[in-house]
Formats: sequence, structure tokens, C-alpha cells
Amino acid sequence: MADKRTLLAVIADEDTTTGLLLAGVGQITPDTQEKNFFVFQEGKTTREEVGEMFDKFTEERNDIAILLINQHIAELIRSRVDSYTKPFPAILEIPSKDHPYDPEKDSVLKRVRKLFGE
Repeated sequence: MADKRTLLAVIADEDTTTGLLLAGVGQITPDTQEKNFFVFQEGKTTREEVGEMFDKFTEERNDIAILLINQHIAELIRSRVDSYTKPFPAILEIPSKDHPYDPEKDSVLKRVRKLFGE
């Protein structure tokens, strides 16, 4: 199962997504025209849209190995991110230009600390 998972997926603001696309992360499937990225627009994108894309990348697509999501966007769907326990795709919260990384909010770091009894 893991050998089919070769892509990174991105749920991020425009600047972060643009940088990752310029680095070569972007992919559009030839047959269905599905993208492996979603651009979050402050004031335009709804919590429901973010949740739908999170579910699509984590539940429906079997070619995603890692999902990168801006931490401030993950906060919109924090309960989904925190309750996600499958090994693939791995969920990594990343900072954005306007929102610095806060380790206290990171669900993966919380789990690691719990394992070590902190």
C-alpha cells in the first residue's frame, strides 16, 4: 500500500503553495484533472472547504504520502487533524509567512510528548 504513495499534497496559503509548486511538488492527474494542492484564501475559503480537501487527501486519494498543511489552516479543522491516526498520509503542519509555527498547537508533537510522558 505504501509503495503507491509517492506524492506530497498541500493545503496552504497562496505564498506557501506557490513556493512548493515552484519546487516541483505540484501534480495534476491526466485522466481526472485532480490537483495535489489546495490554495487557501483568507476570507474566501470556508472551514468546510478546508475540511473537504483534508478528507479528500487523507481518505479518498491513495497516491498521497505526505500532506503539508499550514498550521493556521490546520487550526480551522483542528479536531480532524488531531483525530487523524492513520500512518499514510503523514500530516505535517508547517509555518507560513504571516503565521509563525507554534509547537504547542502541533498535533504530531503533542503525540510525541505524550509518548515520552511530558
